Amino acid sequence: MKVLVAEGISAQGAEIMKAAGLEVVIQKYSPEELVQNIPNFDAILVRSATKVPKEVIDAGLKLKAIARGGVGLDNIDVNYAKEKGIPVLNTPGASSISVAELAIGHMFSVSRFLNLSNTEMRQGKWPKKDYSKGMELTGKTLGLIGIGNIGKEVAKRALGLSMKVIAHDPWVKESDLDVKLVSKDEVLANSDFISLHIPFVKSEGPTITAAEFAKMKDGVVIVNCARGGVIKESDLLDALNSGKVKYAGLDVFEIEPAAEAQAALVNHPRVSVTPHIGAQTEEAQDRVGIEIAEKIVATLKK
Repeated sequence: MKVLVAEGISAQGAEIMKAAGLEVVIQKYSPEELVQNIPNFDAILVRSATKVPKEVIDAGLKLKAIARGGVGLDNIDVNYAKEKGIPVLNTPGASSISVAELAIGHMFSVSRFLNLSNTEMRQGKWPKKDYSKGMELTGKTLGLIGIGNIGKEVAKRALGLSMKVIAHDPWVKESDLDVKLVSKDEVLANSDFISLHIPFVKSEGPTITAAEFAKMKDGVVIVNCARGGVIKESDLLDALNSGKVKYAGLDVFEIEPAAEAQAALVNHPRVSVTPHIGAQTEEAQDRVGIEIAEKIVATLKK
């Protein structure tokens, strides 16, 4: 049986599949090429860039598994795959620590001007006075929207920094951490920092828009290491310019790679940006590769 690895996999993951007798083909295809070539494969493994819509699923006459090396499944038509009886696999916990650490990193970056200081000092400047009004995380309230695998890891680290943590998640009724579960409006109204850890559901649209920003504290800090689209970027830019949002840390964007239309947000002096690298650590990639390979093998060998 043949497995198409559309966006790479760790060496350990590839070896697990090969040792199980699977033929592993690592090849990046355009959307049109993918439709043409998917009939040759029994399984496909993607990351975040390759999409697996209805057209690909219909063309994959031999498909027995669709796998995503990561958490979110918004680039796969999951419902249609299930209708066709094709299992959709992912690795919901493998990259949680890496994403959580990046979210905390963005909080430190904007609170102590790390992103700006690095750039300006390399230009020969000494902006000590400009950046003399930093902000401690200790004692601040962090509001989490979503407290699944990644949200829990963020909460653990925030608690270690002596932050107060509150969270909203309609699927979670209790927490084994020192986290108070509250309504979404309570998170918006009472948080100094807000970090999102939820999927983007296209049919529902953004979770954070102008209406939600209006309910937040003045000077709130927003962090999004979840999915582009959960925050309406034009509304975030307005909130930054008005001062409602003091800082933002963004790893994900509505359009990726970020386009010219997003330049004002990406280049905003009170925004820390990274190019969707939340899960991109050596440790996370090893865990993702091993876990998804084992799931593919188990599914194909049934």
